[in-house]
Amino acid sequence: MTGTLEAIRAAMPSAGVELVNNPSPCGQHSLRVERKDALAVAEFLRDRLGYDFCSNVSGVDWPTRKVKETNTKKEVVDGVEKEVKTTTERDVPGFLEVVYHLYSISENSGPLTLRVRTGDREADVSVPSLTPVWKSADFQEREAFDLFGIRFDGHPDLRRILMWDEFADFPMRKDYVPPDDFEYEPTPHDEILAKVKARTEAA
Repeated sequence: MTGTLEAIRAAMPSAGVELVNNPSPCGQHSLRVERKDALAVAEFLRDRLGYDFCSNVSGVDWPTRKVKETNTKKEVVDGVEKEVKTTTERDVPGFLEVVYHLYSISENSGPLTLRVRTGDREADVSVPSLTPVWKSADFQEREAFDLFGIRFDGHPDLRRILMWDEFADFPMRKDYVPPDDFEYEPTPHDEILAKVKARTEAA
């Protein structure tokens, strides 16, 4: 993975690419690339490094979360120097992420995991489509669009693939609230009415 990163930086010094270490036992590290460079990096991986097959595309929802940070500084207390720790908490803005798993059939290598982030989860949810580089990304990017709400700029046919056109939400987001009734019957059953009542009373 380090060699791949070095090759990208040598060919495209201004590209925003960084290594993301995976501390789990699998040790499958990944490359995170900035949106503005995603298409160029993808073309380089295919044309220069032989990553000719995209096997999987998935979306990830990262809601806004709180992160605790501990700082240590030295202070003199009653004439004695001591280390004083202070803990602060800050919000990390949420975003959506697309993860591509790439293989080189010609070189028999992979997977190489490529990650691209949106600006946020609400207004800035676009990333470049990599379908022009790997045709196999076509339907899978449509799934990420359908289920996470990620928009893929330059996709040849970006429309819902699992949910119906009138569906107004994104079922794989972590804050998704499922409907009270999954059936198409106009009259809810008693169990559904109980759910609606409980939710209404809680609000």
